[in-house]
Amino acid sequence: MDSNPSSAETAQKSIYVSSEVTNAAKILVVGHFAVGKTTFIGSLSEITPLRTEEKMTQASVHVDDLRGVADKTTTTVALDFGRLTLSDDLVLYLFGTPGQQRFMQLWEDMARGALGALLLVDPARLEETFPVIDLIERYGLEYAIAVNSFGSSSTYGEAEVREALDLLPDTPVVYCDARDQQSSATALIALVRHLLERAA
Repeated sequence: MDSNPSSAETAQKSIYVSSEVTNAAKILVVGHFAVGKTTFIGSLSEITPLRTEEKMTQASVHVDDLRGVADKTTTTVALDFGRLTLSDDLVLYLFGTPGQQRFMQLWEDMARGALGALLLVDPARLEETFPVIDLIERYGLEYAIAVNSFGSSSTYGEAEVREALDLLPDTPVVYCDARDQQSSATALIALVRHLLERAA
């Protein structure tokens, strides 16, 4: 008899959090429209991520700004959800928020109980980040900036990003490619370290 678990059994077990996990934290992954939130969560989640993406229709043509993302065909209309176990006793639950203003009413519920937020930024569209920063600050969330540089021809140094976004000196700024698991993990770890330092 084969004592090795089948791939189906392994997949079934991975759905559930280990009984050894004693701490869980809710983290928001936020940013403006088409900045890569869904991709970021998908690159990190150890479970099949929950996505609420719908095809963009003609009705959104004059509502959603597709400059720089003309090939985008879907958009998140509620949330993205993923899970990442960081250690034997800590698991992170990742919630991605929609980026358009018309979905901002979801923020109040999603921000409730969140430990902090990772704010994804497109260096080519920095000005679109300000409404998201306003929401983060309205709900009193600690946050870190992740400059998602995939597909962007614009490059700015950390000092330029800090000045453009008027960030506090202790707000972490990291660079990532939301498609890459290791790169995304590095950005998330920067946020977790910041949250631990603020809690100390």
